[in-house]
Amino acid sequence: MDKTLYNAYVSILKEELLPAMGCTEPIAVAYAAAVAARELGCTPETVEIVVSGNIIKNVKSVVVPNTGGLRGLAAAAAAGIVAGDPDAALQVISRVTAEDHKRIAEYLKTADFPIRESDSGYIFDIDIRLHAGDHSARCRIAGYHTNIIRIERDGEIIRDVPYTEAGQNYATDRSLLNIEQIVEFADTVDVEDVRETLERQMEYNLAIAREGLTGNYGARIGQVLLRSYGNDVHVRAKAWAAAASDARMNGCSLPVVINSGSGNQGITCSVPVLIYAEELGVSDELKLRALTVSNLITTHLKTGIGRLSAYCGAISAGVGAGAGITYLYGGKHKEIAHTIVNALAIDSGIICDGAKSSCAAKIASAVEAGLLGMEMYKHGSQFYGGDGIVTKGVENTIKNVGRLAKYGMAQTDKEIIDIMISDPNS
Repeated sequence: MDKTLYNAYVSILKEELLPAMGCTEPIAVAYAAAVAARELGCTPETVEIVVSGNIIKNVKSVVVPNTGGLRGLAAAAAAGIVAGDPDAALQVISRVTAEDHKRIAEYLKTADFPIRESDSGYIFDIDIRLHAGDHSARCRIAGYHTNIIRIERDGEIIRDVPYTEAGQNYATDRSLLNIEQIVEFADTVDVEDVRETLERQMEYNLAIAREGLTGNYGARIGQVLLRSYGNDVHVRAKAWAAAASDARMNGCSLPVVINSGSGNQGITCSVPVLIYAEELGVSDELKLRALTVSNLITTHLKTGIGRLSAYCGAISAGVGAGAGITYLYGGKHKEIAHTIVNALAIDSGIICDGAKSSCAAKIASAVEAGLLGMEMYKHGSQFYGGDGIVTKGVENTIKNVGRLAKYGMAQTDKEIIDIMISDPNS
């Protein structure tokens, strides 16, 4: 494999597989608030929260970890201001104490938190503006969770980074990814180049899955699956992934390693592969190579879709998991390509209606699609070009999904957000 491309693939894994706690959107709000609070240098009396509709969608219904069970944008911002570490990025509120919980709750009662939807047109937009007397500070994040594009203090610009939705906003170009070269990279990579990144994903994501299986989180989808359908590897792969999401969406403070900005996607593309790797008794080296496949394919699919969309991100990760498990069974480019196409044909209609407890059930469905896509090909069955959005060639089908999600579902996304915002019962 070309050395430049090899290094790019290693870099993409390191850039994408980052540790984070909780749902990443409220954590990004807390991060922006913590950065702005540091610039302000005192406790703000007013916290303006200006965010895109997709941020509202993904913050509205999840518990912000380390807040004593609080939900929503104001809670996330308050946590960042009162007890956040602005240098910790997506682990900004990982060191919050029980005493801090009281301080956060009291601050929510004493400060003003006006919230409005951004009119910037950015899909991912978080703009936190703090005011205390005659002083002010601002931090704005756009594009992805840690991409700070503007910092201000009393009107003075501290940081100003050009940003456009159409631009390449990552250190490494994601358009370099394709299925054939992902498989080649997984086959040939020196596992020491990716070991630290992938082993951290294994450790963190399995730990929160165990917590979800034993604790009382959300709708307990992982536990329901095991009690209803038994304990074979097929069920465990879905249940463990769902359980990790159960915990993450409902306030568990354990960190996860994310993929494409999402903890649920990081969980979904890794945990089922690890469950199958244990069942098959494969070597540590093969396990790492399979995780390489699943993570890079998930990132490849999400590149065309975008970070936030009306298209459920767990689908891409379930496809990645199916591909990684296919690799564990000895599958190469042909087998993996058919698994991907089959899985995309099965589950590409699932919407994203925000982060919440039901994400765990969608993850179970996404993993099921990935597994069924693999089993179809193993048994000589597949979907063909012309079957709906399936087109001849795996890359062409992936492009179709990206087109559907980014452009075709744009109005769907707006309607979902309007429904959620206008719901009188929420």
